[in-house]
Amino acid sequence: MTEAILKVDNLVKSFGGLVATDHFNLEVEQGEIHAIIGPNGAGKTTLINQISGMMKSDGGSITFDGRDITHMSAPSRCHTGLVRSFQITSILKNFRVIDNVALAIQARQGHSFRFWKAAQKDQELQGAAQAVLEEIGLGERGNVLAGNLAHGEQRRLEIAMALATSPKFLLLDEPMAGMDSQASEDMTTYLRTLKGKYTMLLIEHDMDAVFALADRITVLVYGRAIASGSPDEIRNNAEVRSAYLGDD
Repeated sequence: MTEAILKVDNLVKSFGGLVATDHFNLEVEQGEIHAIIGPNGAGKTTLINQISGMMKSDGGSITFDGRDITHMSAPSRCHTGLVRSFQITSILKNFRVIDNVALAIQARQGHSFRFWKAAQKDQELQGAAQAVLEEIGLGERGNVLAGNLAHGEQRRLEIAMALATSPKFLLLDEPMAGMDSQASEDMTTYLRTLKGKYTMLLIEHDMDAVFALADRITVLVYGRAIASGSPDEIRNNAEVRSAYLGDD
């Protein structure tokens, strides 16, 4: 067992009488891909909002890389290396693909966007952005306007922008959302190349992708984890099949 880089302990979030996160516990080990699955309304979005700092919890604690981040803001968590894909990656559709990535690098360095004009001419910054695009398979698309990318390419660009911040941990919130089967398969193939390089928490409805990628899976139902284990353990768990996966 490697040391857990993310520990979530008894996390709680309520909206009036609705308990969206019900004393949730989770440990994600360094280097693994841990998936969270569950039916619609299970509380997945609320949970990832709490972990990323987009939403304040009512109880419990979150420890990341040995630090208590429970009361940190979302930007502060990002600077510790806990990066949510869309948190940094509001794509600027009228900018070139390479410029979107360069902006993410610039943000990580703590610069204001007022330096952007100079950054466009900064060969070191542009070179670093191009390297990220090569890693993610968009190396030949750098001069294309981001808004002209296909949907799957835009999702890949979002991940490229997250990677440009040199994260320790990636929170991937439904990276296959809106994709057709081929685009989803391509994204799965790409994410598999990142396995072992980055620790990831994956929220995803595409079960083929989840079972192809995840080292461990936690099943969330009504805000509570009903099971956690390897893909085979989850497949063979009778309670999980009844609540979510189905008997087929």
